[in-house]
Parts: sequence; C-alpha cells; structure tokens
Amino acid sequence: MIAAICLISWVPLLAQQSTQPLPKQSPEQLQEDLRTLKKILEANHPSLYWYTPQHQMDSVFNNALLQIRDSMNEIAFKNLVAAYISQIKCGHTTVRNSKSFVKHFSKRPQLSFPLNIKVWDDSLVVINSLNPKDSVFTRGTKIIQINGRTGRQFLDTFSPFISGDGPGTAFAYQLVSGNFGGFYRTIIGLDSAYHITYINKQGIRADTILHNFNPLSVNMSAESMAKIKMQRPSRRELRIARREEKRQLRIDSTTQTAYMRLGSFSGSGTAHFIKSSFRKIKNGNVQQLVIDVRTNGGGKVSNSTLLTQYISDHPFRVADSVVRNQKGLEYGSRFQQSWIYALGLLVTSRKQPDGRYHFSRFEKKIWKPKVKNHFSGPVYLVQGGYSFSAATLFLGELKGQQNVKLVGEETGGGYYGNSAMMIPVCILPNSGLKISVPLYRLVINKDRPKGGGVLPDIYVPPSSEAIRKGVDAKMEKIRSLIQQKAAF
Repeated sequence: MIAAICLISWVPLLAQQSTQPLPKQSPEQLQEDLRTLKKILEANHPSLYWYTPQHQMDSVFNNALLQIRDSMNEIAFKNLVAAYISQIKCGHTTVRNSKSFVKHFSKRPQLSFPLNIKVWDDSLVVINSLNPKDSVFTRGTKIIQINGRTGRQFLDTFSPFISGDGPGTAFAYQLVSGNFGGFYRTIIGLDSAYHITYINKQGIRADTILHNFNPLSVNMSAESMAKIKMQRPSRRELRIARREEKRQLRIDSTTQTAYMRLGSFSGSGTAHFIKSSFRKIKNGNVQQLVIDVRTNGGGKVSNSTLLTQYISDHPFRVADSVVRNQKGLEYGSRFQQSWIYALGLLVTSRKQPDGRYHFSRFEKKIWKPKVKNHFSGPVYLVQGGYSFSAATLFLGELKGQQNVKLVGEETGGGYYGNSAMMIPVCILPNSGLKISVPLYRLVINKDRPKGGGVLPDIYVPPSSEAIRKGVDAKMEKIRSLIQQKAAF
C-alpha cells in the first residue's frame, strides 16, 4: 500500500534552549552513518537516480561528507541528511529524529518563533500570534520582511531540506506554511529578536521588534484555568472529533450538494465510510458532489481505488508499472520490522523479462466503475500541496473526466509517478536518525509529463484577504460555480 504522509515526520522537532546545548557525536560516527545511508539507498531505493543523475547524487554526498569536519548535534546532522536525500526528489524518502531525541526533548516547553505564518511566492501573511495579547499581528496581517528576509528568501532557504515528488514546490510551500516557526528554529536558528516590517491596520508600512514566545510566560487566572478544565472534552468526544477531522460527509438539502472531507485513505473504517457515503448520496437525491482531499497525504491504495470507482466513468488501472530492481530487502538488520517487508517483497514481486521485479497486481488488474450508488453528476475535487501519494492517484485518474473539475492548487504528490507501496524505516547506527525508504517505483501513466504534481482545472491561490476574513476561498469558489452552474 502507499503509506500516508505523516506530516509530523516532516516537521522539524524543537531543540533544547541554548542554555542546555544538545549532545554531539564525533565526526567519525556521523560519517559512518552517512556512508551507511548511501549504501542502503543504493541497494534498496527504486528511484535513486530518477530525477537526479548518479554523478550529481555522488557529488552531493561527497559535499555532505566534507561538511562533517567536527562533532555535530542531532539537529545539524539531521539537516545535512535532509539536504542530501531531498536531492532524490522523492516525497516518501524522509528523515525523522531519533527515538532518544524525541523522548528527551519533545515534551519540554521551548522558546518559539512568535508568529504562525502562511508563506507562498513572496508573501508572508500572519495566521495568528502565539501571544494571546498581541493586537498588532492579527490574522491576515501582511509581512514584508523578517530580519531582512522576504517570503521568497525564506522559501529558498527552507525548501532544500524538504523531500518532494520531482521538481515541484507545492508540497514544500505548504509544509513551510504549516510550521514556519519550526523551520526557522531548525534551519536558521532562533534569533534573540525579530525586526519585522509589515503593513499595519491603516494600510501603512510599519516596523516593530518581536521576541521569542515563551509558553511559561503566559499567566492564566484561576478562573480561566477552571473554565478550561470544565470545557475539557471527554475521550469519546475527542475520538469523534478526530474521526470527523479525518472524514466527514455533509449533505446540503437546499442546494442538493454533498460535501465530503477525506483527510486520509488509511484508518479503520475508511472503506465503510466511502461505501455508506455514496449510499447516502444516492438516497439523498444529491445533484453535486464536493470532495475535499487538501489534507489527504495518501494511505491504502484499495481505498483510493474504491473512491475512484464510485466516480470514474471508465475502467482504469492503478499504474502502468510498479517495479524494483532487486527481489529482497538489503541491509535488513538496519530496518524496523524488516521481516514483514522481506516477506511482503517475496509475496508481491515477480521477475519479468526486463530483469526487474514487478508488483504485477497493480499493473494488470482493471478496476471497473461501481454500478450500485455510482455518482455521475458534477463533481468538484478540492486539492492542494498536502494532497499526496494515493490522493494523487485518485485525482490524477479523474482529471479530464467530463463531469469532474479539480479546484485549488497543484498537488504535492507526483502526477507522473512516485516511489512507495512499501515504505520501511531504517535506523542509522550512531545518530539513530530514522529514514523512510520506499521499495517500489510507480509510473502511474507513462504518457503524462514527468515532474510536478496534478494541476487544478480551476486555480484558486492563497489570498491574504481570505486569510484575514477566515474565508475558505476554494470552497467559496466552488459554491459560486454551483450557483452559476458555470464549471461544466
């Protein structure tokens, strides 16, 4: 199956405050880790040189090795590894912190960059301030520069440490927006103060100084604390909220429109949710269907395929080819639960005349549209930079269908193909860093352009005005199209 993107794995973890420096490891240990990683990738990764030629990858590796001249802490070494593997241009090849790092540091209150910021092109727009008393940097405030850096300069600084499918930037931009402060901390390093140039509420350019946010400095009254405690949701309420955040169906009987949100193709009950939703859509006499997969990082191909069957007007295959260069899992002792993946490869891969090992089921099986509860009316699919992996399979297959319109921004997942299906995690021997390594290369459709994500039919970019008003611009566009019946 194509594993769902765990967004946390991409988010730089908070480091300890400067008063408590991180432990370091010797250059010899870190060089050994980097060499071990190179061997593992060369032996197992199916697309190591798909976008970047071998001589260039070797040059990047040698430069990384030369940078390890002295002892390094985990954050510095993780950045170096991230910059190296990002050159593979595979969104499923990622690096995460070691188990000991997470255990020791993740629960400690830390100083933080004071603002949450949405970044795109050369725009910096405030989502919110971490300081609850901040009346200056309210939602939608436009920022011109932070310590002399523009939005474009921040993106250029952070993007080389982010792995994405092919040369596209959509995923990197979305990821930076999701954790701007985290990237600032781990890539640049927190500054003692931030000189911020912005546009104030009067529309005038202004300057101010902000300092790091300290969560321990927020004082709450006993009354406020008691109120929060009284409002604390039960376990059942939390479980329902998490489920509804991942998947939800709402039918607007007034406009005869169904709105489905599907945040992942993984998770217990996903197939049942899809089947029951289309039964309700059929019984509800729904005329238009909107499916939001902006936060869908992928998951089980069987669920992605199932959803496609309810909308597709033609038979389809998952991919033209699903291949790897060798049969077994090399350096298995370095992988977590290696026996499961070794057994999986033994069962799924078969050597073909081209000398490669194919996952033939996904190459040969033809999936037919569902007859029962099939939806043939106008369909709007909402997509964005977080739409990845199996979500891209779904969007890419339906792109161009007469009754389907893709609305939003370019997907983070590749339109032409990706590397996935089985994604074990290897652990480097000294640093303990965790690297996910996909085992199969998927060419979804050989006739599609290589590189980049699925482009929308109707492009709806981010907007500072929409952020300020708290409006979902993409959904507003779809509602307008439904009212005007103008998209088809």
